[in-house]
Amino acid sequence: MNIGDVSEASGLPPKTIRYYEDIGLIRPSRSANGYRDFADADVHKLAFLGRARSLGFSIDDCRTLLSLYEDRSRASADVKAVATEHMNRIGRKIEELAAMRDTLGDLVKRCKGNDRPDCPIIDGLSGKGKCER
Repeated sequence: MNIGDVSEASGLPPKTIRYYEDIGLIRPSRSANGYRDFADADVHKLAFLGRARSLGFSIDDCRTLLSLYEDRSRASADVKAVATEHMNRIGRKIEELAAMRDTLGDLVKRCKGNDRPDCPIIDGLSGKGKCER
């Protein structure tokens, strides 16, 4: 299969497929003329990577998950450990985003939004006013 066919089958753009090849996540064979020649297994790996990336797994996590995907003797505990750590990172990020939202919400609430130049948002961002919760 050529890259266009694989792109359509996997749902990934050709640029992403080339990038995944460049960083060694996939290794399609090459035909005599040098064109990539993807196998069905490559399509499955690319679809797997696309789903993993859509869940926010890092490239390094994807490398690990792909290795586990290909290892039929893997322990599901190893897969769960990768997913659990990622889920914990997501939880921490949600907490950070909630704190940012609360801080910004407080600044927006304190800003009168009128024609005067004084503004708690600007003061908070510049360090002159309270910006952290």
